[in-house]
Amino acid sequence: MVSDHSLAVNVSVDRVGNRSMEGVTMRRITWRLIPLLFLLYIVSFIDRTNVSFAALQMNRDLGFGAAVYGLGAGIFFLGYALFEVPSNLILARVGARRWISRIAITWGLLASAMLLVRNAESFYVLRFLLGVAEAGFFPGIIYYLGQWFPERQRARAISGFMLGVPISAMIGGPAAGVLLALDGTFGLAGWQWLFVVEGVPAVILGAIVLCVLTDRPEDAHWLSTPDRLWLRENLEAEQAQRGGVREDHFGRALAIPALWWLAVPYLVVGIGSYAAIFWGPTLVRDLLGLGEVAVGIAMGGIGLLGAIWMLINGRWSDRRDERVMHAAVPLLLSALGFVVAATRREPALVVGGLAVAIAGFYAFLPVFWCLPARFLGGTAAAGGIAFLNAVGSLGGFVGPNVLGVVKEATGSFDGGLFAMSTLTLGAGVAMLALRRVPVFGACADRVVTAGTTAGVRHHVVAQG
Repeated sequence: MVSDHSLAVNVSVDRVGNRSMEGVTMRRITWRLIPLLFLLYIVSFIDRTNVSFAALQMNRDLGFGAAVYGLGAGIFFLGYALFEVPSNLILARVGARRWISRIAITWGLLASAMLLVRNAESFYVLRFLLGVAEAGFFPGIIYYLGQWFPERQRARAISGFMLGVPISAMIGGPAAGVLLALDGTFGLAGWQWLFVVEGVPAVILGAIVLCVLTDRPEDAHWLSTPDRLWLRENLEAEQAQRGGVREDHFGRALAIPALWWLAVPYLVVGIGSYAAIFWGPTLVRDLLGLGEVAVGIAMGGIGLLGAIWMLINGRWSDRRDERVMHAAVPLLLSALGFVVAATRREPALVVGGLAVAIAGFYAFLPVFWCLPARFLGGTAAAGGIAFLNAVGSLGGFVGPNVLGVVKEATGSFDGGLFAMSTLTLGAGVAMLALRRVPVFGACADRVVTAGTTAGVRHHVVAQG
């Protein structure tokens, strides 16, 4: 007969073995996937937002007013939103490797084609087509990471990928300043150099994706058989524990109130973050009287602040096994940043408030994107994540337009910034209210460990 003491020792050894296997397996997966996806997101965000730096010259050269530029900057998100869900459903069907490669190559070519802009109409058309080409990239990656990372490690994985957003500001700002300084070289304006050079890396990375990315854990021959088995059991156990919508019921996902509730704060984040990002360089230049290279460096500093906050918040969220508060608090601080930017007259305080607002949005994002997986799975997760991102993309259309129209009508950003503050405060309150929803509450049960060691399978369920 096996004694209770022997059984306890065996279970303890199994758990230690599982933790060791978990560490090895997740490190291999992280180093295989995250660096490439991180680079892709840097390039993606540079190519969608570099128009904010191009505007420093392009608006003057082509005679674009604030309203024309705001509409052109935002119309990207109409194309993006319209094709978001279909693109992600195609990705779920054909696999991430081929579809992400297609997305990256086509958006890179269209990003470079922005050098052909000659008037408002061509500006609108090319920005819209760029949005269509990139549609599905971000939600596709969020869905893809959900196929590889257990929930308890997902915020760190998403943070590693989404770190590309603030890093794109750190890299893109100074790089834009250098490229704009090429104004007149070989007959091209500086803003044309900016577009053509920054579109090329996406095409190169799109080709690399075909060689490196693996669609499913079952196909990951760079993992050992025990590693693949451990990962599959963890992910299957999580899905079984939380229930959720099955693979063939995306339509049912749209009937879940929690999905629509999540859409509210994410819409506001889309409005506020892209308003700040697209108008940030112009605001910094006008307030501080900086040159183009200095503006790029200043925006890069804001990106560094966001990168640090994003990493810390994602790690804290995973460590405390809590999502809602770690998503709500950054929004409340972003609202405060907008208030400072709208009400203070000292240029340094206005820029500082804008920096806090942008950095708060960065910190919010990786934690927020852990929440849909609490109640969605399979194709429903692909469609539901794409739906949420499409809603946020509509915010990206609204935000730059609102600030552009307000600036042109009043000669000041103050009214628009104050409106952003009010909306962001409401989004933070909406996130806090999610604690009353059982699937998001701090005490919701979640599977945190499931493994097989020496033929023995066990599950450990913990309170969040």
